[in-house]
Amino acid sequence: MQIYQVGGAVRDRLLGRPVSDVDWLVVGTSPEHMLAQGYLPVGKDFPVFLHPQTHEEYALARTERKTAPGYHGFAFHAAPDVTVEQDLARRDLTINAMALDADGQLIDPYGGQQDLQARVFRHVSEAFAEDPVRILRLARFGARFPDFEVASETQALMQAMVAAGEVDALVAERVWQELARGLMEARPSRMVELLRSCGALARLLPELEALFGVPQPAEHHPEIDCGIHALMVLDQCAKVDAPLPVRFAALCHDLGKGETRKEELPRHIAHEGRSARLAKQVSERWRVPRDCAELAELVAREHTHVHQSLGFSPAARLRLIERSDGLRRPERFEQMLQACECDARGRLGLEARDYPQRALLQRDLATLLALDLAAVSADALARHLKGADIGRAVQAARLAALEALD
Repeated sequence: MQIYQVGGAVRDRLLGRPVSDVDWLVVGTSPEHMLAQGYLPVGKDFPVFLHPQTHEEYALARTERKTAPGYHGFAFHAAPDVTVEQDLARRDLTINAMALDADGQLIDPYGGQQDLQARVFRHVSEAFAEDPVRILRLARFGARFPDFEVASETQALMQAMVAAGEVDALVAERVWQELARGLMEARPSRMVELLRSCGALARLLPELEALFGVPQPAEHHPEIDCGIHALMVLDQCAKVDAPLPVRFAALCHDLGKGETRKEELPRHIAHEGRSARLAKQVSERWRVPRDCAELAELVAREHTHVHQSLGFSPAARLRLIERSDGLRRPERFEQMLQACECDARGRLGLEARDYPQRALLQRDLATLLALDLAAVSADALARHLKGADIGRAVQAARLAALEALD
């Protein structure tokens, strides 16, 4: 029984990056022996066990073969005679196909250390083509390591996989899992760029692919290209460490511009409604969590109004806050403002611009939430108002509070 550290932990140690999770590989033993040692079984498709003390995962060395299209189409073979080199051969990229033995010696049969030094993503073997999730994983790693390039042979292989329809067989939950992780990396735009370069973006997010090459007015968008703007907004979100719902909203906020009629270009009249519809379409396709899906629709629908709010009357600002459900969901309203600020700064040469709209609407919302509505209602009842009239009295009090600020 030999135990090795494998995968990302080895890669990150060699890069001098923090190591959070360690994957352990066990060679030369059987499930029965692991159970006898007190390990707890957790694997469904292949033998994986939890250490009795540390509760870290230990997987038996295994080989695999393709049996059907898609992510689940594999048969696994785990046995005491499977070697560490055979197990590493089934992994996706050379930089993830290294191991450390108990003495700290590096096992690197496929040149992972050399590719780390050269900053290259390279597939271990042609078996890469058997699992379409690996395209998403590589793109996600690109967002984490934006200075890495894709080896030409790996790029060609991914393009062939897309052409063969492998990406179309991916299940929604797996796609969202990888996209969400990539969105939370240091440079999420790189994930989109890599998916686009191999043709996968057009299959997974055609609504986003449609933005590239579409112009918009240079006076508001010096970068001009709608797709480039979307990527710049996404990276602005990463710069301020925005949460996942804000980043997904940034990705979807302008999708409607991909459907603008050519005769209207470079303007995008009423793109907000189209963007909200397409954001909902994307969320339903990939079963996006509700908090992300709802914020994406809200930002798509309201971001232009937020941008214009400095010129709004108190009544118009009140309608915007109420329409956005800010009084009941102030945390989501704040996320919308953060996404809008990233949108305003995701423009060439305007990355450091001021965005006073956020402070204005934060002040308005705080003022409204601080109102003593019980006192307003009590006063209305004292004046013998009923039903809708009480509601109008509350609205009048809210409007008066905002008017007092201007």
